[in-house]
Amino acid sequence: MSSLNIYMNKGKIIVAGIGPGSKEDITPAVLQAVGVSDVIIGYKYYFQFIAGIVKSGTLCIDTGMKKERERAEEAFRYAEEGKTVCVISSGDAGIYGMAPLVYEMKKEKNSAVEVEVLPGISAFQKAAALLGAPIGHDFCLISLSDLMTPWDKIEKRIKAAASADFVTAIYNPKSNGRYWQLYRLIELFLKERSPGTPVGYVRQAGREEQEVKVTTLGAFDPEAIDMFTIVIIGNSQSYTFNHNEIITPRGYYGNTAKEDTGIGQDIMIRSFRTIARELKHKDIPMGKKWALLHAIHTTADFDMEDLLYTDENAVEKLYNELSKGKVRTIITDVTMAASGIRKGALERLGIEVKCYLHDERVADLAKTKGITRTQAGIRLAVEEHPNALYTFGNAPTALMELCELIRKGTACPVGIVAAPVGFVNVCESKHQVKPFKDITKLIIEGRKGGSNLAATLVNAILTFDDAEQLKPGRDV
Repeated sequence: MSSLNIYMNKGKIIVAGIGPGSKEDITPAVLQAVGVSDVIIGYKYYFQFIAGIVKSGTLCIDTGMKKERERAEEAFRYAEEGKTVCVISSGDAGIYGMAPLVYEMKKEKNSAVEVEVLPGISAFQKAAALLGAPIGHDFCLISLSDLMTPWDKIEKRIKAAASADFVTAIYNPKSNGRYWQLYRLIELFLKERSPGTPVGYVRQAGREEQEVKVTTLGAFDPEAIDMFTIVIIGNSQSYTFNHNEIITPRGYYGNTAKEDTGIGQDIMIRSFRTIARELKHKDIPMGKKWALLHAIHTTADFDMEDLLYTDENAVEKLYNELSKGKVRTIITDVTMAASGIRKGALERLGIEVKCYLHDERVADLAKTKGITRTQAGIRLAVEEHPNALYTFGNAPTALMELCELIRKGTACPVGIVAAPVGFVNVCESKHQVKPFKDITKLIIEGRKGGSNLAATLVNAILTFDDAEQLKPGRDV
């Protein structure tokens, strides 16, 4: 590209991307090619962007929309006469432009005409620059035009992009006859991405009519889009900055984050983000989602999506009770459940965890009353802490004991975490909890459960203030 002489070899087609619309965005190589060509061929709308560059006497052939084959035919006709022909495309000629067609036609004709492609700044690159830095990590481009690509294939590509967490730029999002496809794309993306995912769209990028907007996937209105608009959907790491810029981090601050959070917390954060992407039902209340992420992280069991029951706003309510000091005690059925509750969170909130299983009074009470030791422990706990948060990860008999004491009016717990595990009376004990409408509950339905699961649900409650940022493990 260093000399004009390279274009003096007659019988050549140069396929040039003239950028998104402003002369400042046309590359020097393309400016040079346009300036020395004998013939310039393109969609008539594009010629306004190269006005003043074309040399005197150049033959300009402009055609309407959907005349791509005719343009390519004309290019070969003039090139075979020995002329230097420049075929112009907006943006980059290789991205939904004329370059593939010209090469296909060269192959079809078995033509000896030399073809050269000069890259240009694409519309999505210009749009991305205007939006800040939304394509800082892996990204893909999808055209919603189904003129030459069947919709079922386009939809497969949309699903793949959404599930793989690609930043996704959308070309041809809408036209007069193509009104529903963008709605369908948003529907598919919302199955894989949070409604809060940043979305930016730019109309007439680089041109006088340019408009730049930032919104979210949940608030995005396809009616604001037309055929001159590029849409960019962020990935799970993208965020909005200064209200009108989107940043998708590449990871340069990753090491700093690890130093700030610690290795253990960094691993937990990345695990939670992975789980969140793989949930079947992403659009659930934040409190339940936070508890669910903890449950799946602890068990690696996505069945928890169907097994975790929570009362409405259960996590939020219990966090409020505990963080404001209305309740200062958590009771567990066994010591293993108590040991799994994070000490840092307890200290931060000024909360005490107690398990009465090894209280010296338990053995005598159990023997005298003919009950299990865990039942006896709950009886003693209710006498001293009737309004505590009660947590069960092992003993269904202890949970059933609490239910009986509630019915008698001697226990009035602020909440119950019911996750006993096993085969005898486990399901029944959980059924007995549900009728207490005035007591906030988190329940692992069925036979599954365990002390580790009960403890992690309590940890979700204690750290609910970290849920919005999806930043677990502060106390790891």
